[in-house]
Amino acid sequence: MDFALTEEQTAIFDMAYAFGQEHIAPHARTWEKDGTIPKSLWPQLAELGFGGLYVSEESGGSGLSRLDATLVFEALSMACPSVAAFLSIHNMCARMIDSYASDDFKARVLPKALSMETVLSYCLTEPGSGSDAAALKTRAQKTNEGYVLNGTKAFISGGGYSDAYVTMVRTGEDGPKGISTVYVEDGTPGLSFGAAEDKMGWCSQPTAQVQFDDCAIPHDNLIGEEGKGFRYAMAGLDGGRLNISACSLGAAQTALDLTLQYMSERKAFGQSIDQFQALQFRLADMEIELQAARTFLRQAAWKLDTGAPDATKFCAMAKKFVTEAGSRTVDQCLQLHGGYGYLADYGIEKLVRDLRVHQILEGTNEIMRLITARHMLAG
Repeated sequence: MDFALTEEQTAIFDMAYAFGQEHIAPHARTWEKDGTIPKSLWPQLAELGFGGLYVSEESGGSGLSRLDATLVFEALSMACPSVAAFLSIHNMCARMIDSYASDDFKARVLPKALSMETVLSYCLTEPGSGSDAAALKTRAQKTNEGYVLNGTKAFISGGGYSDAYVTMVRTGEDGPKGISTVYVEDGTPGLSFGAAEDKMGWCSQPTAQVQFDDCAIPHDNLIGEEGKGFRYAMAGLDGGRLNISACSLGAAQTALDLTLQYMSERKAFGQSIDQFQALQFRLADMEIELQAARTFLRQAAWKLDTGAPDATKFCAMAKKFVTEAGSRTVDQCLQLHGGYGYLADYGIEKLVRDLRVHQILEGTNEIMRLITARHMLAG
């Protein structure tokens, strides 16, 4: 059993890390204050192939494995997990289009998505349907010309910012079999947005409700087949759970690295505080937990890549374990910085705020436990 990254995988990680440190990290606090990410960033990432990480090469994407993609998100989140997570959402949408849309649709939409001239958002959650996603009520009424959408999506990263919205809507009966996936372009009449949400973390990502009021789209904006949209949405979430775990891992690693440096310089009682055994034990515990999280994440990614029958279970377990390990680590790092950890200048408090939501989105960690238990009982 070989746990080493290949030479190519190491190069992928190093490329993403170098880009993040040069183009994202120096601006992360400014973008957080501004509440937005400059759109000029995305084409630069797309030049590296990051606009379609696991879109097939036949469709113009990078054709990377899910494991390869986790390396990209781990490396980018070392600069800013909010920016890295937004890129994950775009990639989840691009993969859904590549996997399920018609050839004509892909030819029309994918090139600009891959170049990130078109930035994509994923619209599943509604004000009344979060964990119970199959209860969504946004309806798409079929007409001679296409579909007319009515309803509201909540907590949408990129709401009012993105160029198009991959949206799960109800075209049929109640439950998952009545859900389809459609593509709604910015500027479509009847598409509007709520006010920007005032959030605890991920503040550089514009987040808002997405509203459809007699929003008319053509028939050929249907992605795949009617009635299969919920399956498409859930298939995308396995990979999304790995990506958000990788974002937790990278940010936590940055926090630990910053803490090691701080503790070597901070003096108390005549010596640097990294010489106190009690604090060394806390450093060791964080290192052990992050190494375990990294191994677990990469095992889950390998299972998804190889089509293992228990891949969904492992993606859920890894998401629960890694996101909680990441939050524990950044919280401990803040504590080890003392009062300085509470100040924005030291970069730790932002990571504490950013990582907290990772236990909620892409399926709450309570749902991850439910998925795990159901697989156990079914076996």
